[in-house]
Amino acid sequence: MMKMPRARRGEVPYFLKSSDRSTTAILNELRHYLFVGGMPEGVREYYRRGSLRDVFTVQAELINTFRQDFAKYAGHSDKRCLDSVLHSLARGVGMQVKYARLAEDYSNPTLKKAFELLTLARIAHKVCSVNPVGLPLGAAVSPKKFKALLADIGLMQKLCGMPVDVEYAKTDLLAIFRGAMAEQFVGQEALTAGQELYYWSREAKSSSAEVDFLLSIDGKIVQVEVKSSAAGRLRSLHLLLNSCTACPEAYVFSGAPCAELPEQKLTFLPLYYAYSAATGSTSTSI
Repeated sequence: MMKMPRARRGEVPYFLKSSDRSTTAILNELRHYLFVGGMPEGVREYYRRGSLRDVFTVQAELINTFRQDFAKYAGHSDKRCLDSVLHSLARGVGMQVKYARLAEDYSNPTLKKAFELLTLARIAHKVCSVNPVGLPLGAAVSPKKFKALLADIGLMQKLCGMPVDVEYAKTDLLAIFRGAMAEQFVGQEALTAGQELYYWSREAKSSSAEVDFLLSIDGKIVQVEVKSSAAGRLRSLHLLLNSCTACPEAYVFSGAPCAELPEQKLTFLPLYYAYSAATGSTSTSI
């Protein structure tokens, strides 16, 4: 087990990025994946040509196919409303969903119906807030407080209309699109690993707090935070760790190498460890 650097309580330890060639290669491939995504048509096009521009064309065609399919739901929801809600969800990954903010000129019941249809079609995934008093997490869901993920990270970036040349050039993967792509990635990997996703949120005057995800791993509730590699605070994580005995530890995904801080109940993991962590494989030994 390697000796890990220590950090002051409540702060994210900052490590210089590894110069190891394999780590650099993994991060480069992960950068490609954040923009290519996992839709078979997009992956196939990238494998054939190695061109992101060609992949974006395929993604646009897939989104147009979704729009055409919206006509099938004409008896249940306005197809223009569905399209607006889909784009809004992509831009709002990581943020609590408020129906009134999803689109203008539609009532809340109409927007709610559109959101529900997108989740039923598995284009979007609902992530509910819970009070983590114990397992199963789903027993303490707050049904009116939730956020959402998209089915595929490549489609998410295309729907957002983000300036790819600017975002792709960022050295810190967790800074891309204000960190939303990293949160989408971690959530998507956890879902692929078979996890039921939840998160924790507390709204209080001058003291709001949120933990990105809560997972059930090996019979324990594990907090998950997606954080930039730069030094920063983890107030929400420590707040929940100190106030909830049912949450004995937390994972922080960052651009830094692995690190364990047992006295703070924290494990720092590279972003590309997301799937392994969600399955309970988090060994940091080398």
